[in-house]
Amino acid sequence: MSKIFFHIFFVISAALVAVYGVSTKCEKTVTTATLNGLKKSLNEKKVCSGDLIFEETFDSFDLNVWQHDITFNGDQKWEFQWYTNNRSNSFVEDGCLNLRPSITADDFGELFLHTGTLDLNGALNEQCTDARNSGCKRSGSHMNIINPIKSARVRTFNSFAFKYGKVEINAKMPSGDWLLPSIKFLPKINAYGLWPASGEIDLVESRGNRDLLKDGFNIDNDQITSSLHFGPYINVDAWKKTSFPRNSSEKGKGFNNTFHRYQMEWSADKITFSVDDIETSTVKPKSGFWEIGDFDLKLPSINNPWATGSKLAPFDQEFYLSINLAVGGEGFFPDHTVNVVSEKAWNKESVNAMNDFWYARNTWLPTWKIHENRTKEASLLIDYIRVWAL
Repeated sequence: MSKIFFHIFFVISAALVAVYGVSTKCEKTVTTATLNGLKKSLNEKKVCSGDLIFEETFDSFDLNVWQHDITFNGDQKWEFQWYTNNRSNSFVEDGCLNLRPSITADDFGELFLHTGTLDLNGALNEQCTDARNSGCKRSGSHMNIINPIKSARVRTFNSFAFKYGKVEINAKMPSGDWLLPSIKFLPKINAYGLWPASGEIDLVESRGNRDLLKDGFNIDNDQITSSLHFGPYINVDAWKKTSFPRNSSEKGKGFNNTFHRYQMEWSADKITFSVDDIETSTVKPKSGFWEIGDFDLKLPSINNPWATGSKLAPFDQEFYLSINLAVGGEGFFPDHTVNVVSEKAWNKESVNAMNDFWYARNTWLPTWKIHENRTKEASLLIDYIRVWAL
């Protein structure tokens, strides 16, 4: 059974309960949380600063806690996977959540990519979750094939969201060219507008390539990145101001080799990222993220969407957890890189990037070791997730 603990001293359900002792000197917490769709005041439930409010150890795969995205649409990057709710792509094994890539043509055949149609709208409990960019139905052609990779994205949108707290996620990054794992937090309600106006917190992103160089510097699975996304509208995202790459201390001992603890402390005035208790970055705005983004200079005619929020806006609202394994796409795999195994098959000028990627599969697919050990090397593995009240 999946172990989820909400430290709030009343029964949520028989499967989601554990009561921890309360310290004799209880400091009030600034953390708030939404549990199973109901917003709860943690102070009313005598939750103290430092108390554990959420824990997942993946003894089983509790689908009441973890909802699946079902869509062809990626994360603003036109990625090459489609997200399914299928135990071939997301499952719990040996106490870990596994997000695993698989090949669409293995299920439907190569010809189907060029001539078939996939409609992701099914029964009421199996509906497409994101219709943007033809995300619910696609037909293949020789010019535009159906997404050639199946993968998974799971989230706690309906079960758990919180504002302010300490987070620790023990995870192992995947190995395999052009794999893009991500652990992030997204707003429960878009209080300031559509993405990125309401923010995005990327706890960790990485690349699966084993030897990928940009200007002579490793940007492969020896590197992880934590970022904040924010901006007044979709084409204006100042994430580069708050993006923090970190490389492993020794080449070849990357974040794909073993589990690491990815951590965040999120308070009312700052966000701090750490890995294995080593701080990697802190964002502490003096007056707000509008100033961090230099939007007054870049967009003098645009109003500040966060003017009525706190100085941490848009990061002053409840966020839920989202974990996914994407493939390729635009942006995170820059052009003009050197991939030792093979060249990148597409670029930002590609008319049919997904086709170019798929037709070059003999160069990248062997790096996934997809038929070895349940594709463990190419899978994103999550050991545990813990959130404490601040």
